[in-house]
Amino acid sequence: MLRKLSIIAAVAGLAFAGQALAAGHPLPPKDVQWSFEGPFGKFDQAQLQRGYKVYREVCSSCHSMKLLSFRNLGDKGGPFYNEKYKNSNDNPWVKAIAKDYEVADIDSETGDAIKRPATSADRFPSPFANEVAARGANGGALPPDMSLLAKARSGGPDYIYSLLTGYVDPPAGLKVGPGQHYNPYMPGDLTAYWSGSHEHVPPGGFIAMAQPLKDGQVTFDDGTKSTLDQQAKDVSAFLMWAAEPKLEERKQTGFAVIIYLLLLSGLLYASYKTVWRNESH
Repeated sequence: MLRKLSIIAAVAGLAFAGQALAAGHPLPPKDVQWSFEGPFGKFDQAQLQRGYKVYREVCSSCHSMKLLSFRNLGDKGGPFYNEKYKNSNDNPWVKAIAKDYEVADIDSETGDAIKRPATSADRFPSPFANEVAARGANGGALPPDMSLLAKARSGGPDYIYSLLTGYVDPPAGLKVGPGQHYNPYMPGDLTAYWSGSHEHVPPGGFIAMAQPLKDGQVTFDDGTKSTLDQQAKDVSAFLMWAAEPKLEERKQTGFAVIIYLLLLSGLLYASYKTVWRNESH
């Protein structure tokens, strides 16, 4: 009898846990067709340039990108790569972009803390002096560094795009606190904030960031229409490049390795047939 009760309790517990887990599930990311997908995919340089502009004019006010150096923008496969400048530090576009930023430094004569124009060798500076300042400016929330965001989040660029385009009005019955914003693509569990049936808890969760993009917010230099959807796609592609700037080189190397292994396999098979041709098995 006790064993039956234990089994029933365990099954009930698993069912409840499964229901609670289901309640906390966000919507699956939208399936976006990217130019860099597949074994032969490549980044669209024009899209990367637009994505950088979205990051520069919108995202960089809160989000750092501390693992990325300005010279990376001019590396092969990057948004401002030019084959004329094999050394990306010599790339004039990279130099011009770096000069738009100021970085912290030390005066070599006085030892005082100073700010100076960035060079191509510098990394992207953080918009805040420290974590306390970042949280203080964002209602206690810490904006994540975007260097590896596209690799750190499940769904990668699809997730980032879905989140940026997924802001909707909260459903009736969902209590949204101050400084919170409902997004069905944001991981979370809304059970405690939902006044309706626990079997119909809305998907998604709360995010501290208000909707950052809107139509016409950024003017693209190539004349591309600046819709919210376009901005979200472009900055998602840029963040994917930032997280894996050697993606194209890795794919090319992998393809070359596969060709080498196929040729080696053929050579080994031919050698085997030649050596053991007259031997009985």
